[in-house]
Amino acid sequence: MSVRRLAPDAIQPATFAFDATNQAWVKTQVAKYPEGRQASAVIPLLWQAQKQHGGWLPKAAIEHVADVLSMPNIRVLEVATFYTMFNLEPVGQHFIQLCGTVPCHCMGAEDLKKVLKDKIGAERHVTADGKFSWLEVECLGACTNAPMVQINDDYYEDLTTETLAKLIDDLGAGKPVKIGPQNGRKTSEPLGGAKTLQDASLYDGSMVGGWKKDFETRAAAAKKAKEEAAKAAEAAKAAAPAAPAPVKAAEPAKSAPAKEPAKAPAKAAAKKPAPAASRPDEAALKAEEADIAAKIAALPKDASAEQKADAVGARPKGLKAARKGASDDLKRIKGIGKVNEGKLNALGIFHFDQIAAWGRPEIRWVGTYLAFPGRIDREDWLAQAATLAAGGDTEFSKRVDKGAVPTSKG
Repeated sequence: MSVRRLAPDAIQPATFAFDATNQAWVKTQVAKYPEGRQASAVIPLLWQAQKQHGGWLPKAAIEHVADVLSMPNIRVLEVATFYTMFNLEPVGQHFIQLCGTVPCHCMGAEDLKKVLKDKIGAERHVTADGKFSWLEVECLGACTNAPMVQINDDYYEDLTTETLAKLIDDLGAGKPVKIGPQNGRKTSEPLGGAKTLQDASLYDGSMVGGWKKDFETRAAAAKKAKEEAAKAAEAAKAAAPAAPAPVKAAEPAKSAPAKEPAKAPAKAAAKKPAPAASRPDEAALKAEEADIAAKIAALPKDASAEQKADAVGARPKGLKAARKGASDDLKRIKGIGKVNEGKLNALGIFHFDQIAAWGRPEIRWVGTYLAFPGRIDREDWLAQAATLAAGGDTEFSKRVDKGAVPTSKG
């Protein structure tokens, strides 16, 4: 519950009465109700009084509605102070109501709030030109199109900080603006267009079986993709060169005197990077990606990133915390920015040698979890990690150390 009070007496008008146009409108509203039930028109009459008075309800307007409907003043006051649709103090010509409930909050309402504070000022503040004021409100019922605002009687949805700022500028300049979604979405259908089944049987009265046919078509496509992936994998395996047979070292002659072990050089040689798993060729990568896509297609549509990854590979072993309390800067590996570093740390991956030790199951798992199958191999994370783990540098890590890679800062 919120405490709602009338505006200070200093700004209250002395009188209020419906103008001629609204008087005729009021008669049509009151006539909708049977004799003795005219009080049922209290909300529409208060709403019309608010519109006539520039978007807010003064005390005189509340009392005038009470007189018109033969109601005690206190009963009309109870209604006006209960419903937040009635503004009890002056608002701007463009009154912006920002939805701050959970869906909008999660989709960026806090960022929109900063735009409103920068361009308009604090909540309930009316700009000097009288054009704008704003207020954070509870759910406005457009959760699919979050984040959103209501400006006067219209909704403006799918907002970003840039589109909201432009919307305010255009309204202030008197330019025409687009009502509804601001990102090209049509009403509240899924982004990218409607995804309903395009089967005429759903609309001509013979819909029974339509869903089954679509399901079977999708299942057959997933099966075909899986079979093609298996064939491609076999072909790639057959085309791979055979590993050379190990060469047996010649035994030394019995009469040869034993050699003394070589002395260590005066200066220790640099530590060589640990060998990383060999990277598959492009044909094998494409075959693997097709296999991963087929496995994911067989999962429920709402499967989480972790469920998809579990279906195609093995989660790498993680640590509870970084060794000695200090993790490696994984952003020194090309392809790992701040976001992916955070996700890897959340999996318990803090050090280069952990990445260098991944095999195919771990690469498949992480690539799927991070939603870019094949990228780990194409950017050669394992070789980079092995070099860095051994204390060496790569061309990319040198650029990071110089601060020349914006995505690796912070």
